[in-house]
Amino acid sequence: MNLLRTTAFQLALLYAVMLIGSTMVVAVVLYWATIGYLQRQTDTTIEVEIAGLREQYQQRGLNGLVRVIRERLQSAEDPGAIYLFADRRLRPLAGNLPAWPELVNRADGWHTFTNQHRQPPVPARARVLLLPEGLVLLVGRDVSDLRALLQRGFTALLWSGGLVVLLGLLGGALLSRNVRSRVDTLNQVMQAFADGEFQRRVPVRGTDDEFDQLAASLNAMLDRTNQLMEDVRHVGDSIAHELRTPLTRLRHSLEQIATDITVEDMREQALQATEDADRLLAIFSALLRIARIESGTYKRRFEPVSLAQLIDDAVEMYDVVAEEAGIEIRQEILPTPVIPGDRDLIFQAMANLLDNALKHTPAGGIISLNLSPADQSAVFSIADTGGGLPTSEIDLVTRRFYRSNVGGQPSGSGLGLSLVNAVAQLHTAQLKLENTDLGLQVSLRFPLA
Repeated sequence: MNLLRTTAFQLALLYAVMLIGSTMVVAVVLYWATIGYLQRQTDTTIEVEIAGLREQYQQRGLNGLVRVIRERLQSAEDPGAIYLFADRRLRPLAGNLPAWPELVNRADGWHTFTNQHRQPPVPARARVLLLPEGLVLLVGRDVSDLRALLQRGFTALLWSGGLVVLLGLLGGALLSRNVRSRVDTLNQVMQAFADGEFQRRVPVRGTDDEFDQLAASLNAMLDRTNQLMEDVRHVGDSIAHELRTPLTRLRHSLEQIATDITVEDMREQALQATEDADRLLAIFSALLRIARIESGTYKRRFEPVSLAQLIDDAVEMYDVVAEEAGIEIRQEILPTPVIPGDRDLIFQAMANLLDNALKHTPAGGIISLNLSPADQSAVFSIADTGGGLPTSEIDLVTRRFYRSNVGGQPSGSGLGLSLVNAVAQLHTAQLKLENTDLGLQVSLRFPLA
């Protein structure tokens, strides 16, 4: 990967440019706060001094002003001071300049020039004052120190700007290398996973930075993908196992019908074939419904649903079966608000739970159905006296085609609780299975809104 094309390097370079820009702004502010202040102080000093000399001229005349200028130069109190008192032809009368500076006219005001009479020449700033009778007074100061300070500041700014650029490029390169290394690790793991190494995961450094959070999310996604692939393989194996027996029996029945058998035998074989076909259709219908619900393609037909009414309908449907099996069904229904949901799916889930309870409850046992409100939700539960499930199987019974061996040979297709789990997920309900002292209790907590 080209270093200049990496996002990290470009961001670091952009940060360096912004830092240089901010440095320039700070430099301008510092200039006005220091150099500009010193220059204004110089101008103020010149103004005060030229005002004093004007007063001396007004009080003492030409000769008095000449004496004052000479006295100031002799005292050498301010070696940077510049004085020039000239006549109308700009011939010097007093001062430390032997001639009128070039490029400086006699116009009243401020002037900046180079003092060529100093070695080496130095920059100067002066104020020209016109006096009566054509006389001209120039008062100024050597500003070479200010110019030197400004030059040093500009040089320091250039060095600091270059250093910022260099550090920005270096930081960008290091940051880009680090980011590229971690991105390459992500790409390698994803490519390895795509190539079939389903146990590969992105290493987490423990710094809890953005890359660690991304790695954790990717690992969770890979775990989920691996689990889904395992489920698909398990479902495929389970389907093949579940369909082998009814298909074999169906083929055997058809062979028997095709042979020379009595009408009574033919009727018996046809009935057996019909039962096997119905079982196959039921399995495929359950699988299709579960797949549609879990994939999100199921069209939700939510409406206000009364769970109490659905419980009554389910009990009425299985009441004869329970009576023949010698099992008592008890109900405890408390006033509960209606919930939004799919009436047919919820009824199917309740019927599956009641059917499972009837299958695993011995004669003389009791099945209890309860409905009650709790914390902005409606809780439906069904408990049996069938002895419960091993703890290790509680989290497995909702998987497709999983059938427990408790109570002898496993029965059913192993899709009943899988459908209940899918219906719970569609309704954002909480499905909970737990063992009681007498058997298993399954509860569904539906939100009211």
